[in-house]
Amino acid sequence: MKSILIKDTTREERIRIVHQALWGACGIDCEFCSGCDNRGGRRIESIYQPYIDGRKEIREINAEYNAPFVRG
Repeated sequence: MKSILIKDTTREERIRIVHQALWGACGIDCEFCSGCDNRGGRRIESIYQPYIDGRKEIREINAEYNAPFVRG
C-alpha cells in the first residue's frame, strides 16, 4: 500500500484518496448526499480539505473529529 502522508502525495492524489475513501461508505452514491453532515452542516469531504490542501494529515483530522465522542 502506498503512503497517504502529505509528503508522499500530490494534491491530485490526496483528492483521489479522500474521494475513494468516502465514496459509497454508506452504500449510497454520495454525489448529492449530505447524510454524513453530522457535524458542522457541511458535506463530509469538506472535513478533509486541510489534508487535500497539505495542511493536516488524515490522522490529525480524524483525531479532532472524534475527540468530542471519545470518553477518557
